[in-house]
Amino acid sequence: MRPVWKAALALSMVSGSFCTSLGPAWPVDLTGAWATNADECKNVFVRKGKASQIGFAQLSEMHGGGFIVEPDRLVGRFAKCRIKAKKEDGQNVNIVAGCATDIMLSNVQFDLKVDDENKITRLFPGMEDMAISYYRCPI
Repeated sequence: MRPVWKAALALSMVSGSFCTSLGPAWPVDLTGAWATNADECKNVFVRKGKASQIGFAQLSEMHGGGFIVEPDRLVGRFAKCRIKAKKEDGQNVNIVAGCATDIMLSNVQFDLKVDDENKITRLFPGMEDMAISYYRCPI
């Protein structure tokens, strides 16, 4: 267990904050493969290599979008992003990442709403009607 989590656990026990009315006591776990259509997971992601790492299937873009979340980075079909900052506020998670494609580098902000442990929605600030839902793939 990480030292930070041990300290958080000890503090939670002392303060009695395991009460369910206060919400989850642990950080949101987004690690895994996420697809826009849960029924298409097997067509979007595959396990490959000796370590059976998750990657994108050939022609995955024809079956919807998706991305892979690792502890310190986000991986899309055409971009790899290093997480620079992450802030959680209840069901909302804001991530700032430095992303690289074949032709450019840029900082990207991701605003996510955690609907449940297997569904998140990406929100686009300034475009209230724009949102994309993603579902965790059991890969």
